[in-house]
Amino acid sequence: MRKMETHTISVLVDNKFGVLARVAGLFSGRGYNITSLTVNETQDPKRSQMTIVTKGDDTIIEQIDSQLNKLVDVLKVEDLTNHNFIERELALIKIHVIDANKKSQIIQLVEIFEGKIVTVHKNELGIELSGRAGKIDNFVALLADFGEMKLARSGRVALSRDEEF
Repeated sequence: MRKMETHTISVLVDNKFGVLARVAGLFSGRGYNITSLTVNETQDPKRSQMTIVTKGDDTIIEQIDSQLNKLVDVLKVEDLTNHNFIERELALIKIHVIDANKKSQIIQLVEIFEGKIVTVHKNELGIELSGRAGKIDNFVALLADFGEMKLARSGRVALSRDEEF
């Protein structure tokens, strides 16, 4: 049985119309799923940096790498997974809480996880949390027992630490 692992792939591309669609089409056309995708201009407005999170075994990841490198506007592909890299994600969470005691417990959790309370209403708290994806997963799991919530996540952004300037 093949071992499916989560991979974080950094892709530097020309900042042109249709590049995102071609990259996403490469994944969907081959039946690969994208767990997370972020795209932003770099300091050079002619270039964009994509961070793609996907799952696959070594063969699938090699195929993804090979296919991405064949796309005309792709300049560099790097699987960061087995390298030293920085990653962060942002989550915005809205939780419905009526009980004042539960509300104070949630506020304590937010402090422990170094998050921020961004809105407070009578029966609702708005929370901002950033960090590694696992940190956000843990926080959301702990919060699930407190009440109904809505969640929006930015997707992972990542940079290699090994890369020289």
